Parts: sequence; structure tokens; C-alpha cells
Amino acid sequence: MTAHNLAISQSSGVAAPSSLRPDLQAIADLIPVGKRVLDLGCGDGELLSYLIANRQSKGRGIEISEAGVLACVSKGLSVRQGNLNEGLADYPNGSFDYVILSQTLPFLNDPAKMLMEMLRVGQNAIVSFPNFGHWRARLELLFTGRTPCPVDLPRQWYDVPRMQFFTVTDFAGFCRKIDVLIDQQIYLNRGQRIDGIKFKNLWSTTAVFTLRKS
Repeated sequence: MTAHNLAISQSSGVAAPSSLRPDLQAIADLIPVGKRVLDLGCGDGELLSYLIANRQSKGRGIEISEAGVLACVSKGLSVRQGNLNEGLADYPNGSFDYVILSQTLPFLNDPAKMLMEMLRVGQNAIVSFPNFGHWRARLELLFTGRTPCPVDLPRQWYDVPRMQFFTVTDFAGFCRKIDVLIDQQIYLNRGQRIDGIKFKNLWSTTAVFTLRKS
């Protein structure tokens, strides 16, 4: 399972033109040059390949699908097959500078356990997810009585693996509850970054958060 294959420069150096999905590009731009990176649910390795080529990252990945692992291996990436619901016990504390979980948190059985594991093996965690607080999702539920389909992650409620529905506001409250600090926030609307507005939960279709321990 991975939803990674859906679709700020703060690092040193100028990035080459990129064909990355906007959410993956937002994540890549948060990672400085030369960092150790673990990409969870890395799919076909699109983000890992970019980070290694453009950020000189020392990158590894975990992917559950055999097709994804084979695609990564064919690109020369260090990726192993694994189920994220089983945790990250194979990795010692502080193994990475950044641990990434892109568009995959809604599919995990125990989000708190995963975030704690990410912050155990990494100094920083980066999480992205579709925002069900977007105004279109609200109106779809209000006027049709049907479960909304997220704009940036087009999946129906019955698709396997099943998705948990939550909003930007839900996630911020969840982080406070488990004593995780939100360090940086990026909000996208259909791939375009949103700046300088108050109602990000209403307007954003995808959110990207950098997390660290409290």
C-alpha cells in the first residue's frame, strides 16, 4: 500500500527544474543538502531519486508493494519491502536526519505510534496528507450526503486500503495531544502554494508539516 504516487526553497543551492508532484516538491525543498533521509511508503522512488540527485541525500526507503520495490531497485535505490503498520524496529534511534511520510498517514492503523517511531529514528519528521476540511469536501458532504473524495488524492471510501478522513485542524489537535511540535507548515491548493491567508483548513487541499519532539 502506498498513496505516495499522487501528487520554498530553503536548502542551499538552486534546484534544477523538476517534474515532481507539487506536494513532493514542497517536501524536497524542506530538506537541506547532504542529509540522511528515510522515505516511508516511497512508491516507485520518485522523491528519493530527486533527493539523491538534487540534495545529495543519503536516502533509503520502505515500500510495501513488490512493484514499487522493483521500480526503486531498478533505479539503484536502497529500498526494502515492509509494512509500515509493523513499525520501524529495524532502525536504531537517530538513524536519519529526516523521515518522510507522504500521503500515507491516512492509511495507517496507529498514527500516534508511527509519528513516535518517525521521531525516534529521525531528528525531524515530514508528513503530508489530503485535507478533508477543504470547502469543496464540506459542500459535497452537505449537499450530496456522500463521503467526499479528496481533490489531491482521488480515492473512494471503499477503495482498498481504506482511508481515514481527517482535516488540518484535526491533525494539529492530534499533535498537541501526543506532545509533538509542528515546526513548519506548507499548504497547497491543487498544487499551488497558499501564502498569507488565515483559513488554511478551508482553502488547502493538501498540507505538509515538519514535526519534531516537544
